[in-house]
Amino acid sequence: MTGPVMVAVDGSAPAAAAVEWAAADAQQRGLALRIVHVCERRPPGQDGLEPCEETLAVARDRALALTRDVEVEAALLTGDVVEALLAESASVSADSVVLGSRGLGGFAGMLLGSVGMGVAGHAAGPVVIVRETSVVRHGRVVVGDDGSEQAAAAVAYAIEQARARRVTLHLVCAWQSPVYSPYAAAFDTLTQEGYEYLTRAAAERAAAWRESDPDVRITDAQVHGHPVNALIEAGRAADLVVVGSRGRGGFASALLGSVGHAVLHRLTCPVAVVRPRPGDG
Repeated sequence: MTGPVMVAVDGSAPAAAAVEWAAADAQQRGLALRIVHVCERRPPGQDGLEPCEETLAVARDRALALTRDVEVEAALLTGDVVEALLAESASVSADSVVLGSRGLGGFAGMLLGSVGMGVAGHAAGPVVIVRETSVVRHGRVVVGDDGSEQAAAAVAYAIEQARARRVTLHLVCAWQSPVYSPYAAAFDTLTQEGYEYLTRAAAERAAAWRESDPDVRITDAQVHGHPVNALIEAGRAADLVVVGSRGRGGFASALLGSVGHAVLHRLTCPVAVVRPRPGDG
């Protein structure tokens, strides 16, 4: 049995956008929706759980208004934000975790601080970061592919998303040349041969996915350049960009270092970070 789409709320505008995205995702993919709010411990004398309960109720009402025939659950959590979200997503076997890019309280600095990094780096499944509500539909899901196990998990999730949305899936494989060394006589030849090998391998993977998923329109591009630039360029006309949490080559630090930060900062569309679940593969 597939678990619910889980969305975390905190009363902020990005969290409201995350609820809208998660509600649509649950509706499109026929999944339940679980809305959670982490009410951090307050010193004695301060307001109790009422503000937290109100935040949760507002989000639940919004989700119910946006969906039909979707099971919507709400849960109030306490404690450390990252630990609570990770524990809850594991306990309900969440299909994915959806978060606003920035927010109040524990979500402040989501894309730059420990909360977003902690959830994206440790959740057992996709984590979707939503920055704002989008009114433009491009009809395309973009995914980064570098041939790694992590990228394969990202592509599998991207295919599912494209199928549910009935849109095109666009695979991007980018490869950046190593730094030139004047002492390597055959450098140019080896670089060209390496690029041609990677290009063929990427095209073969794309062909295999087309064969296994004939109901999804899949396009692909092999780019000789920096993966950040390739993903950002492709993502400008995407409804969702999907990347693996780790990988080889340029995608190795995709959501744990400068590459992921650049993608998240410069793209306004939702970004999904996919980490292979334990036992996958």
